Amino acid sequence: MFLRIILAATLLCLLGCSDFIHPVKNTPEPESEYAFNYWLLQKVFLYEERLADLPKDGDSDSIQQQLYSFLKDPYTSYTPPAKSEERSTIINTSKIIGGDVGMRYTVDLTLEHPIKIARVYPISPAGQAGVPRDGNILKVNDIDLTGEKAKATYDSVLSYTKNIDLVVAYKGDTTLFKLEKETVYAPTVFVDTLYEDSTKGYPGIIFVSIEGFKDSTANRKLGTFGELKSYLDSTTSDKRVRVLDLRNNPGGLVMQSLKMADLFVSKGTMSTMRQRAINDNGESIYVQSHTEAKAGDIGESGKFIILTNGGTASAAEIFTAAVTETTDIPHAGVKTYGKGVGQTTYFTYAGGMATITNFEFLTPKGNSYHKKGIQPKFDCSGTITENCVAQVAYELYGVKSPAQDASLAKRALGVKEYSGSKSDEGAVIWADADFYLKAFEKSIH
Repeated sequence: MFLRIILAATLLCLLGCSDFIHPVKNTPEPESEYAFNYWLLQKVFLYEERLADLPKDGDSDSIQQQLYSFLKDPYTSYTPPAKSEERSTIINTSKIIGGDVGMRYTVDLTLEHPIKIARVYPISPAGQAGVPRDGNILKVNDIDLTGEKAKATYDSVLSYTKNIDLVVAYKGDTTLFKLEKETVYAPTVFVDTLYEDSTKGYPGIIFVSIEGFKDSTANRKLGTFGELKSYLDSTTSDKRVRVLDLRNNPGGLVMQSLKMADLFVSKGTMSTMRQRAINDNGESIYVQSHTEAKAGDIGESGKFIILTNGGTASAAEIFTAAVTETTDIPHAGVKTYGKGVGQTTYFTYAGGMATITNFEFLTPKGNSYHKKGIQPKFDCSGTITENCVAQVAYELYGVKSPAQDASLAKRALGVKEYSGSKSDEGAVIWADADFYLKAFEKSIH
């Protein structure tokens, strides 16, 4: 039975995980869930030197505390069977657990009604009803949303109520929207145009924000890759500069990120992976594999800029390295987080999930970026990032924008690195593993 479980194990993915199954023909029948996890860690955990003192016997109800926490690896963890299905959904998809109306909002406490709609998902109740982006929510289910408790009130109603009535003010008009929560898959790719003013000769710069890498998103069949490809396919006549914005992208599925990178790379090795794995006889082996680009994709022509910050991590760093080391696409922003190791996640003997660090990624040029990050060629630390990118667009592509004015932005070239903990537009720069892990946990719960 155990053999069949391993052979049929569905491989799930966390930040920087792999996307293939390890078949094992000869493995011992485990005595318990604890025994299975102990065996698996001994076979695949990347840092072998930490395994010697791992307790061989223990309580199956305390696997995280007795085994995984013992290893002191922030990315290696155990999910008990009762929570594995939900976690699997969150890791692999952008499905919003519990249903949603399909909006994001910001809070500005200087306003009487502080909740402002920041995004409306097209494939959602809000999108289908025509709820306006940038509108202010005045009421939810006839409750006035004012003051510092507005967010908590709105969140509470949204969490526990299926029918959501919103009164929204937009451009002087007030409209009632009667919505009903549904299963919603959030987009992971968003497009905004900045600095556009035809009267002054400013064509605008397009920011394509990629927030993660998942198999099933607003594009249910092709995931984040499908969202990005659909956008590129639908804008072939648009010759403006496009910024591939990976700021605060915590990563996701490796194969999604590499498929997306291949849209811009015509040839060469995009990534190298060194992995501790299990062979057909149940023995630990070390293997090295390469992902090669293929030619003929839509992103191989055009004007692009890669944009990162200290919150760009894991699979987002794989994408960044794959594109910037194999093409002429420039890299601007702030040094990335530096998570160059990955995890494979298995359903375990009893239906739990074992997520284990078992490989490291190298850039196309063979460099490790783990705990180092990837340094942009054009550093935007200490500046208004969008203005800095506009300066890069002008330097490289001759794009005119208000950001050419020295009073609006420092020049992108030669700016000294900023030592603060946050970028000036409020996006968190993850300075250490604890901050990154908290951000990741928040994103999946």
